[in-house]
Amino acid sequence: MNTTSTPALPSAPSVWAPPRLSRRWWPVFLRNLLVWRKLAIPSLVGNIAEPLMWLVAFGYGMGALVGQVSMSTPQGTVAVPYILFLASGSICMSAMNAATFEALYSAFSRMHVQKTWDGIMNAPVSLDDVVLAEMLWAGFKALFSVTAIMVVMLALGISHSPKLLLAWPVLLGVGITFSCIALVFNALAKGYDFFTYYFTLFLTPMLFLSGVFFPREQLPAAVRHLSDWLPLTNAVELVRPLFMDQWPERPWLHVAVLLVYTVGGFWLALALTRKRFAR
Repeated sequence: MNTTSTPALPSAPSVWAPPRLSRRWWPVFLRNLLVWRKLAIPSLVGNIAEPLMWLVAFGYGMGALVGQVSMSTPQGTVAVPYILFLASGSICMSAMNAATFEALYSAFSRMHVQKTWDGIMNAPVSLDDVVLAEMLWAGFKALFSVTAIMVVMLALGISHSPKLLLAWPVLLGVGITFSCIALVFNALAKGYDFFTYYFTLFLTPMLFLSGVFFPREQLPAAVRHLSDWLPLTNAVELVRPLFMDQWPERPWLHVAVLLVYTVGGFWLALALTRKRFAR
């Protein structure tokens, strides 16, 4: 009697396994850069036109009515010109929007519509490296956009604080954070219409709760405590003092919150994307 048993086949790795990353993300990133170079000027105009219109319309228009905004700082309550208050918040909004649009619409086109990801993975490039490259590419697009906006703000004389040099890497981190969150919804989407839920139910309310357009002290206490943990709130709390030539209060707390969103968002996005490609 033959008692030889058939060896068990190795089980497929879990979609929740830690990211398996390598340097092969770089060619994917470079591929996106080379394609984008052909559309760099229209892309730049599209990414900076809207925030600049917000800045001019509200900063100078409403700013003439509002005048100055009272803000609580570690040095006490200070009066800040509304144009400076709005500029320091809207540049964070610009980083969020640029990274979000790239990680949603453009990444979805490459993943689902154009099947670019499938073609890339015919080479020795893993899905994990593709998702990492998309995340970093969206962060770079955000940095490129906010750099152009910051140059315009400097030309307008809104702020000349030398601490703005530190705002540059912070805004790169903000772009990466929101690209990770957006990639979660990219993995869940069946079509472009699905992204409306993300903008309507998450991004738009967050814009009005994070202190971009008015001080959060105007919010009810319960809502203000909730807004303390929103990623855009922590981005604004890091960047706005730098525009005012001051140091952020509790910077490590704000950085820690953004890191939690970044790491958690990337891991969840990677798991959902693995699950999608395993079907």
